[in-house]
Amino acid sequence: MTDPIRTSAEAMEDAALPRAHAVHTDPHASCAETEPMPAAMTGKPQKAKSPAEWAYQRMILYIRNFEKGLDNDHEVAMALAGDATGVMRIEGMGYFDPDIVTFYGRDPTGARTQLIQHVSRLSVLLRAMPKARQEAEPERIGFRLAADLEEGTTAGEGPPIPGA
Repeated sequence: MTDPIRTSAEAMEDAALPRAHAVHTDPHASCAETEPMPAAMTGKPQKAKSPAEWAYQRMILYIRNFEKGLDNDHEVAMALAGDATGVMRIEGMGYFDPDIVTFYGRDPTGARTQLIQHVSRLSVLLRAMPKARQEAEPERIGFRLAADLEEGTTAGEGPPIPGA
């Protein structure tokens, strides 16, 4: 079978769209790479995004997908892969163009933490942690982040930077 003939516009569009792929031992496993991408991620060419915006958007997909597999007794937390800084319950995430991604949260003792990471060093381990309060519903930051992404509040659409 031969490939269909495509217009140059279709070829350019294909080159601009993000690509993802994953293989898992369980063929029915949920993987962020196989989930449909939100329109906010495909509406703007990848080349037009800063490394920080692009890393932020993809982390949202991974966190949301990870949370889909959690029960009501656990929330998502993270640790830096290959680092001894410990684990942080993720309460928020952001980016600062062109190359900084930041995570807001709490460590296992409840102390407030913030990780500021250059995109070239981004290597995150997602981990399930018991909820901070047993009586509360689990916090699902990935779904809040995805909703924010769908509302289009990224890439210069947020509040202006003070003093800029």
